[in-house]
Amino acid sequence: MDNSIVIDGIDAGYGSVRVLEGVSLEVRGGETVVLLGTNGNGKSTLMKSIMGMVPPRAGRITARIDGVTHHLTGRTTEEIVDLGVALVPEGRRLFPRLSVEENLLLGAFRPKARAQIRTNLAFCFEAFPRLAERRSQLAGSMSGGEQQMLALGRALMSAPRILLIDEPSVGLAPVLVSRTIDKIRELKERYNLTVLMAEQNFPQALRIADRGYVIVHGRIEFEGKSADELNNNDLIRKFYLGL
Repeated sequence: MDNSIVIDGIDAGYGSVRVLEGVSLEVRGGETVVLLGTNGNGKSTLMKSIMGMVPPRAGRITARIDGVTHHLTGRTTEEIVDLGVALVPEGRRLFPRLSVEENLLLGAFRPKARAQIRTNLAFCFEAFPRLAERRSQLAGSMSGGEQQMLALGRALMSAPRILLIDEPSVGLAPVLVSRTIDKIRELKERYNLTVLMAEQNFPQALRIADRGYVIVHGRIEFEGKSADELNNNDLIRKFYLGL
């Protein structure tokens, strides 16, 4: 089934502050698309707009999930999650005083996921053996890398079709960033997910990207139709890769 998302001319912001202006992009079924940009350029705001947390002021967002088209604009976050869209937020946003297993179970609240709790929990523990070892440990006492695993696992517990991942490298040591990116690629292939990942670590993001976009001051300034096209763009090489 086709699981894709189209963002068309989105404006969004906070109060009188406009953060996104005329943003358009597409993530086709089965792709990993990266949204590249440094801090403060609107990546997280776009992710929150898709999830209904920051309602767009203009434009529309459409998702095709299991072959059915849904207009996301105007829906609540709960309704969007129920359709099969999950977000791994920047900073992980776990429940620190709950255990690993409790955090995972909280990810399975959408109706279609509740019937698969045992299967999905077993899958998460297989995908992240460290979580299985520490299923009773409080989330807040885990390392940054372990917490990122838990955040990814919690999103997978909702049995998503489209996975949004916001800044997975933040706060992680370089070796853990590389492992996290590899794990995202593995999960995407194993679950047959469609992935939109916002990231400022360009070299790591390009390792798993099918293609991507560069956002600058709330506008899409460049679309790379392949990872090579992104990697060989003069603007990106100069300002983001230091080449």
